[in-house]
Amino acid sequence: MKAIKNGVVIVPDERGDFHAQPGLVVLYDRDQIKAVVSEDAWAEDEADDVVDAQGLFVGPGFLNVHVHGCGGSDTMDATPEDLEVMSRVQASSGVTGFLPTTMTCTWEEIVTALENVRWGLGHDLPGARVLGAHMEGPFISPQKKGSQKEDNIRKAEYSLIAPFADVVRLITLAPEELPDYSFVQRCRQAGITISIGHTAADYDTAFAAVQEQGIHHFTHTYNAMTPFQHREPGVVGAALDTDANCELIADNVHCHPAAQRLLYRAKGGQHIILVTDSMRAAGLGDGISELGGQKVFVKGERATLADGTIAASVASLNSCMRHFSENTGAPLPRVVEMVTRTPALDLGLYDEVGSIEPGKRADLTIFDSEFAIRTTIVGGQVAG
Repeated sequence: MKAIKNGVVIVPDERGDFHAQPGLVVLYDRDQIKAVVSEDAWAEDEADDVVDAQGLFVGPGFLNVHVHGCGGSDTMDATPEDLEVMSRVQASSGVTGFLPTTMTCTWEEIVTALENVRWGLGHDLPGARVLGAHMEGPFISPQKKGSQKEDNIRKAEYSLIAPFADVVRLITLAPEELPDYSFVQRCRQAGITISIGHTAADYDTAFAAVQEQGIHHFTHTYNAMTPFQHREPGVVGAALDTDANCELIADNVHCHPAAQRLLYRAKGGQHIILVTDSMRAAGLGDGISELGGQKVFVKGERATLADGTIAASVASLNSCMRHFSENTGAPLPRVVEMVTRTPALDLGLYDEVGSIEPGKRADLTIFDSEFAIRTTIVGGQVAG
């Protein structure tokens, strides 16, 4: 048995909302969290290994559901070694589970990447766990392709996805490009979450996709979708006007601080999932990199294609959490929900991860009030 003592533990209340509670000890082993008890009711000699959190916050491990790459590696590189690099880098930012995210490349390249993610699902990695794959495309709109390659965009066919129903957790698509919603229905039956993104849809189409078809996820809200205008609310309007979960890249490049505040207020502080959408250049500093076969130029926190189009980010998840907290004034436990409970519920994984409760995986993160990471624990072991 192991224990974390002397921390401020982020735990759910009777309604499931997170709050910060000092005076608790988290007991766990390699397989799962065993108990959360008061310090007064716990004897230190009951544990073989005790971590002193030294007054820092103890939260459930963070989940990053949209990450193309980092540390010089990319999901589309499709090798075990690259997943291991991504796993280590993600763990350094407090992430204990992530969805390696594919690009709109050739179908053969996507298949190779998905097969590699399947390998990752079956192996212990040195840092964060692979939870499955996020397919960002190729079922998207050419008008809102962003940094995706238009030549590889294609129509959605479930027969393409079926061999990877055990791997794919999330698919980003443009609803207006679907002939009907049979693809969405079959994905839902297979336990795959569908997200609206890279879309030129109008408000009515996006709103109906949420309210009538049960699509409850928007990919990197504000980016690569029709904007809000007072007579044409667009996809952004549908995201703000429903209870669907909204991804947000809170790096202050993809979204202005005011846009972050508007989303936070419109959603009542809930239904927000912070993501990085990071590329291989994340963590490497300024220079020339690559994304989906296209050259990317990185300077500071901004990564762009040659024509100036903003590409994927170079942010870490904990830095996005810090930006969002500073920009919105959201309480720390609420921000933690946005990278734990909310994405876990969205993906149907909340029975396994996403909160500190007995029976869930022993995936934990120790961090300070500015979300600087001290320790990341995956499967009861310190990651690194």
